[in-house]
Amino acid sequence: MRKTLEPLRQEAISNWQKLQNFDKPIIMVGAATCGRASGALDVMHAIGDKLKELDIEAIVRQVGCVGMCHSEVLVDIIKPGRPRITYANITPDLSKELVEDYLVHENAREDLAICVSDDTPEDDLQVRVVMRNCGHIDPNSITDYLAQDGYMGLAKALEMTPQEIIDEVKESGLRGRGGGGFPAGRKWESCLRVDADQKYVICNADEGDPGAFMDRSVLEGDPHSVIEGMAIAGYAIGATKGILYVRAEYPLAIRQLKIAIEQAKERNLLGKNILGSGFDFELDIFQGAGAFVCGESTALVLSIEGRRGMPKPLPRPRTSEEGLWGKPTLLNNVKTFACVAQIIHRGTDWFKSIGTENCPGTAVFALTGKINKSGLIEVPMGIQLEKIINDIGGGVAGGRAFKAVQTGGPSGGCLPPEMLNLPVDFDSLTAAGSMMGSGGMVVMDDTTCMVDVARYFLEFSLEESCGQCTPCRAGTEQMLTILNDISQGKGREGDIDLLVEMGEAIIDGSICGLGQSAPNPVLSTIRYFREEYEAHIRNKECPAKACKELITYTIDAEKCSACGRCLKACPSEAITGAKKTPHAIDAEKCDKCGICFTECPDRFAAIQITTGRTENSN
Repeated sequence: MRKTLEPLRQEAISNWQKLQNFDKPIIMVGAATCGRASGALDVMHAIGDKLKELDIEAIVRQVGCVGMCHSEVLVDIIKPGRPRITYANITPDLSKELVEDYLVHENAREDLAICVSDDTPEDDLQVRVVMRNCGHIDPNSITDYLAQDGYMGLAKALEMTPQEIIDEVKESGLRGRGGGGFPAGRKWESCLRVDADQKYVICNADEGDPGAFMDRSVLEGDPHSVIEGMAIAGYAIGATKGILYVRAEYPLAIRQLKIAIEQAKERNLLGKNILGSGFDFELDIFQGAGAFVCGESTALVLSIEGRRGMPKPLPRPRTSEEGLWGKPTLLNNVKTFACVAQIIHRGTDWFKSIGTENCPGTAVFALTGKINKSGLIEVPMGIQLEKIINDIGGGVAGGRAFKAVQTGGPSGGCLPPEMLNLPVDFDSLTAAGSMMGSGGMVVMDDTTCMVDVARYFLEFSLEESCGQCTPCRAGTEQMLTILNDISQGKGREGDIDLLVEMGEAIIDGSICGLGQSAPNPVLSTIRYFREEYEAHIRNKECPAKACKELITYTIDAEKCSACGRCLKACPSEAITGAKKTPHAIDAEKCDKCGICFTECPDRFAAIQITTGRTENSN
C-alpha cells in the first residue's frame, strides 16, 4: 500500500519543495478561530491590498493556530533564502507597514518579531506531536499534509494485520487523551474481539470544558491527522464507518473537516478499496448541540441515535461491545487519533522516547487564567507544573504571587504552590486530587478566593448535570447551597466536614464521570486550602478579599486627593465628596463592584478593602 501512496506522496513533496524554494516571499497568517477573533482575516485583506498597491508578487497562506494566543494575530514571512520570521500582535495597519518595510526596504522590523526560525516557533520545553502541523501547513491542502509524511501511517497499517496494529498501539503505551487515560490499545482490542456484522469508529470532538479548545485547534489546523487515525482504527477493529462528533459551535473546524474528507475521498484515502487494499471506510460528521454531558461515551452515542444525550444507567455494557445502534463502537478523542498515525509510521520506540514510562507521549493544555502567556501548549508527559507556569507561561500576570493551578477543566482539582514540582501525567495528577481531564489548566493568583473558585466550578457542573441520578442532581445542589452560604458569611461549624462527606458520596453514587468528578474542585480546595474555608466560616473573612458579602470598601481620607474619579465612575452613586474635600463611601449604597478601586490612581491608593469580623463591625 505504501507503493500505491508513493506517487501521491512524491507529487506532494515536489510541490512542497517548490513552495519552500519559491523565488517570491511567502506570508502565512494564523487564521484559526483564535486568530480570526483577533482580526486575522482583516490582516489578510490588508496584506493583499498592500501587495497589490506595491505590485509585489507573494504567496499569502492561511495556517492553523500555533498556540500563542497571547500574541495573535501572528504573521510569518519567509523571503527567498531567508529564515522564517514570526511577527506578533499584528493589526491591519501594522501588516501594511511590515509588507512595505521588509519586502521593499529590507527592514525586518525586529520591533515586531518574536522569533526567527526555520520551523514553527516554539520554546525548548515543548514537543509537538499532536500539533506538529498546526501553524505550519495549510489545513485545506492535502498535499501539504502528504508532504509531511501524511497518510504514511495508514498505508503502513494496511499492510499489517489488525492484531499487529493493535499490538503496536498497546506497545506504544498510548492512553486516551480525552481525560480518562484508559490504555487505547486495550480498548481497540476489546472492539476487535467482538464478532459483529457492523462496527463503528467515533471521534469525540465534543469539547465542552470552559476554556479548553485544543481539539478544535487540531481539527482546524490539521484535520487530516485525525481522519488518518480514524481510518487506521477502522481497519484495526473491522469497522467500515466512522463518525466525527463535533459540537456545532465549531463551524470552522466542521468546514475544514468537510474539505479534508472530500480531498481524502478524491485520492482514495477514504471510501471504497482504500489504496487498493480492499478496505472500505466512510466518514461522516455529526454536529452536537453543545451539552457538556454528551462528552460521556454512552450519552454521545444516544445523541447520535437521535435520543436525549444522557449516560446510560449502570450496569451497562461497554461501548466497545455495545455502542452505536447496539453495535461495537470504538470511541476515542481527537488527540488520541492524531497520535495513532505517527505511532504506526514512526514506531513505538519513538513514541515511548517522549514522556514517562507509564504515560508516554505528550499532553496538550489550554493554559489560561492569571498567566502572562495564555494559549495552547504541548509538552512531554512528566514535565513539572512549575516549568509550564513559569518557563512556558511566563509566570503569573502582573507580578502577583502564585496561589493555585487547576487542571482538568471544571471537574479538576486545585493544586497549591507546594505542588509545583509535581510531574504532569495521568497518575500523578490523580494522586494529587486533580486530573488530566481534557487539558484545561487555569492559573490563579493571590487575589483568587478558593471557596469562590469551588463554588463557580460546582455551579457549572450542576447546570450541566443531566439530572438522571440523585447523587449528582441533588447532591451537587446541596453542596452549592452550602458553598453559597459560606461565601456570604452564613457558614456554620461542621459545613466543611459535611461538604467532604457529601462530595465522597456523590463520587461513589453517581453513574457517570461528570457526577463522579464534580466534587473534585471542592474536595481539593478543602484539602489544600482548608484555612480559607475556616476563615470564611469562623471570622466571616475572605482572605483574598473577593467575596462581596465579606468585604467593605472605604476611602482613606489622608490618601484621598479628591480627584473625583471614583465619584464619577461609581454606578450606584455611593461616593460623596467635593473638590479639595476627601471623598467617602456610603456602605449602604455600595454594591461592591470594585470600580472605585480600579479608578483610583496607584499613586494615591486611597480605596481600602477590608474583610473580617473586626473590620466589618467598625
